[in-house]
Amino acid sequence: MTEGTLSGMRFSLVGPGRVGSSVARWLLARGAALGAVARRRGSRLPGWAVAAGARAARLDTVDSAGDDLLLLAVPDPELPAVAATLASRPQARVALHVSGRLDAESLAPLRSGGSAVGSLHPLRAFPRPLPSLTVARRTFLALEGDAAALALAGRIAAALPAPHAEIASALKPLYHLAATLAAGGAVTVLGGAVDLHRRAAMPPAAAAGLVELARGALAAVDAAQPVAAITGPVARGESAYLGQLAALREAFPALHPLAVLIALEALRQLAGEGPLSTSQVALRSALRDICGESAFLDPLLAWV
Repeated sequence: MTEGTLSGMRFSLVGPGRVGSSVARWLLARGAALGAVARRRGSRLPGWAVAAGARAARLDTVDSAGDDLLLLAVPDPELPAVAATLASRPQARVALHVSGRLDAESLAPLRSGGSAVGSLHPLRAFPRPLPSLTVARRTFLALEGDAAALALAGRIAAALPAPHAEIASALKPLYHLAATLAAGGAVTVLGGAVDLHRRAAMPPAAAAGLVELARGALAAVDAAQPVAAITGPVARGESAYLGQLAALREAFPALHPLAVLIALEALRQLAGEGPLSTSQVALRSALRDICGESAFLDPLLAWV
């Protein structure tokens, strides 16, 4: 394999969905060759795989022996069973899955068959296939697994080139939870804000305004110091925020605990940058008092 490209590398793919097809096309764009492609339903290949000269295969017939890489991009709950099925036949020198939650042990049956196993997780949402190398270069890759698997995953990341780092297997749950908070958590909070606007009798156009507001706030974030982009009444320590919380508790009680906890988390992050102001300390104390009330979570729990 030539340094800086993937020329000479051959791989097979199990699971040509949004993530699998994206990563596979990144590899193809850097010079790798594609062998077999297996999918859950039917044997028809996607057009990009046909153009790459790939062959269709059923899961129980995939034989990637002689390939450098077997790339698995199937849903997390299916991964151990898929690995067990694949292990009944000779497979590639290295097997990598793209899950952010599961570690290399989910591919243990393939290790028993002689493949080094690991994971290469692209830290990105894939609402659709994203085959552009421009996207790949902006996508952080988390690498984990056996030494040979790490070496191949590192060469792939360097060839794209994409930012990347190794993560210990035991720390993947925390890594994945951070990803969940950054993506699903952010969208969930935005959904709550949209619901609150509806309670405030705002027209549908206001929802688009909230989305633009969120985009602008995220655009101002420095990845090295997100806390610097925190703005609003909590960051300023305004006691008026307590009045807003009281109004929220009356109008939309299920959302009240989340708003309180988000405010406390903002103050925790701000305190990490330096001493809080007198007004911020007072606000934090009032928020703690609210959390200490015996019925604090009851409105939320009544909804879930």
